[in-house]
Amino acid sequence: MARVRLGALTAVVCVVALAGCRCRAPTPEQEAQRYLTDARFRRAAMEASLVNPKNIYSRQRLDAYGLETRGWDLLPEWNPRSIQVGAAQRAQLERGASPELDDATAPLWDGATPTSREGWLALGQQVFFRYPLRSEPLAAFALSQPELAEQVGLERSSDGTYPGLVLFRDVDGVTRVGLTCALCHSAHEHGALVVGAARRHFDYGKLRLAHRDQSSATIEPGLAARLARWGPGRADVTEDDDEDPVAIPDLWGLASQEALTQAGTIAQASPVALALRQETQLLQSNHERVRPPRVLAWALAQYVLSLTPPPGPAHPPSPRGEALFDRGCRSCHSNAAFGGKPVDASAVGTDLALAKGRARGTGLYRPPALLRVRQAAPYLHHGAVSTLEELFSPARLEPGYLGSPLGPGPVPGHRWGTDWSADDRAALIAYLDTL
Repeated sequence: MARVRLGALTAVVCVVALAGCRCRAPTPEQEAQRYLTDARFRRAAMEASLVNPKNIYSRQRLDAYGLETRGWDLLPEWNPRSIQVGAAQRAQLERGASPELDDATAPLWDGATPTSREGWLALGQQVFFRYPLRSEPLAAFALSQPELAEQVGLERSSDGTYPGLVLFRDVDGVTRVGLTCALCHSAHEHGALVVGAARRHFDYGKLRLAHRDQSSATIEPGLAARLARWGPGRADVTEDDDEDPVAIPDLWGLASQEALTQAGTIAQASPVALALRQETQLLQSNHERVRPPRVLAWALAQYVLSLTPPPGPAHPPSPRGEALFDRGCRSCHSNAAFGGKPVDASAVGTDLALAKGRARGTGLYRPPALLRVRQAAPYLHHGAVSTLEELFSPARLEPGYLGSPLGPGPVPGHRWGTDWSADDRAALIAYLDTL
């Protein structure tokens, strides 16, 4: 039986023909079946996906995942009861009351495994909007003050719901407000919710500081100073105490990317890597008390991989800009989503805190997908540049630069295009506007 290398994974799928054995990649159904039923396969896939097995993210998984008789495999499955927070719950919080979940609320999942792509995507959408990553008392605090909620980016839809916030029955039986994937990865534009778009107005640092100022909570002065510097659209979600906040990314084009996370922490040879990422993220966010049913993790991965950006405004073609992109950018932004393979972070030259960090560091940065790049500011992995024009301007490299959202001073690195003529830079940007 012949073997085919699929990135780091070895799949065995043969088709017998008159000419002999012809191998092909596994179908989505076959991948789903192995992920859902084969613990050894999951362990091998997880090991193969970890680019740097020595960082904290990898060590946590190597020590606890796919061990069958111990570790995370022994956690109970949790199929939560939840509803999106809406006007009624907000009104109760404004009055100082604690909203309660109706006992008749059904679990998120009915227990049936989908049998079609449409079914998987529909279930994945429910997970994206309704599966609690964790309880979030600060969200409940903000919702009790509508002006504060708006200031920190807790957006309300026209139907009164708050995408990314749910009322749910927690593991201990207490009803709480929680957050979901949609809090950071959906945003309203012109009155419509765009799923997959980074919530660039979400300011977690400002929310924490507001809670400190209005309660008896205390925050260590050094941490308070760092929270104040985060600004909207940035957060530190890594597993160490280092200071390495990153810009919340859009989710477009993940199916084309060979790595997950901005430091390229996870090699994505197949959708299994993303399902493993979602499964372990959900259980860790819930403080390792429970784990999601793997059907839900697979559904969430399929849904995220299906996300595409909405059409943007039409722009005239820019043949000159495209030629410049091919000459100066295509070597890194080489795939169908205009992202690419992770590259040496030192060669990129930007801040190295994330790439070299103990939490998820690999020494690499992943070129982001450039789909809808005009709307993707702030730029670079740490959100240090406000506009495309400034990204390519040599002025941002100078000591007196004042345009960064992170404060005065130069923004080094990613120098490609900064030494071009003004006309060439304008042509390149005109092409990027068409992506």
